[in-house]
Amino acid sequence: MADRRGNMVPHSSDDARGSLYIVATPIGNLDDFSKRAEQTLRDVDYIAAEDTRHSRRLLNHFGIEAKLFSIHDHNEKDKADYVASLLNEGKNVALVSDAGTPLISDPGYHVVHALRSQGHKVVPIPGACALVAALCASGLPTDQFFFAGFVPAKSKARCDLFESWKQQAGTVVFYESTHRVYDSIVDVQKVYGEDAQLVLAREVTKTFETFLSGTAEEILAMFDADANQLRGEFVVMLSFTQESGNEAELEAKRILSILLEDLPVKQAAAMAAKLTGEKKNYLYKMALEMQE
Repeated sequence: MADRRGNMVPHSSDDARGSLYIVATPIGNLDDFSKRAEQTLRDVDYIAAEDTRHSRRLLNHFGIEAKLFSIHDHNEKDKADYVASLLNEGKNVALVSDAGTPLISDPGYHVVHALRSQGHKVVPIPGACALVAALCASGLPTDQFFFAGFVPAKSKARCDLFESWKQQAGTVVFYESTHRVYDSIVDVQKVYGEDAQLVLAREVTKTFETFLSGTAEEILAMFDADANQLRGEFVVMLSFTQESGNEAELEAKRILSILLEDLPVKQAAAMAAKLTGEKKNYLYKMALEMQE
């Protein structure tokens, strides 16, 4: 059958399998709910929601009646078989998270992976996503970026993760909660000092949407001056200064050039890693390039 815009939606019948629709919902501003997403939720037989109570409020606002069941972090592996059985009966199912695009730091991966491996049709219904919304308005480089989801809660694990990003190309993006954002920025300062430019997007698309820009030290000063800036959900974006990257690379090449005079590539890379703190694999590739 076709929906109101002529898009084909599989008919619920015994001789045709249904589809799973991955439906993005608003992250704050309800006007961001697309007509296609709204109609999809009206048309499907079931909606799998991260929190059925939360999703019910959205559905009630738009006057959508639907059969809801929950898929969240603790049950989605088990629910994959249930969703597959519905699709095999010819039923159509929509997957939604509490806000934004499902699977982007939200449940759904195990279900989608399992269904695609079984040959079921999975259809994306795109829309709001805090990651994309924040990045495109940040003023930081967007030609390459790395999304890290939510970072660890413990400082030591966070710092280790931040250290691993030192060779990461492009802008690094992660999500943080109101309760941990201050400590996370403290750890960014520990690891990068002044060598990272930050933009924090707070409450994206909501009434108090705010973008804070500066070094880690400057961001912390903003928090100290106005505790209201700590409220809400955050998208944290880091861009590493080209100057510091060039200096580190030049120093690594200088050390490698000396070591390669007397040592094989593998040993030179291992020794350079001890002297510079850079990753051995990174230095090994650099040494090979230097010998070409």
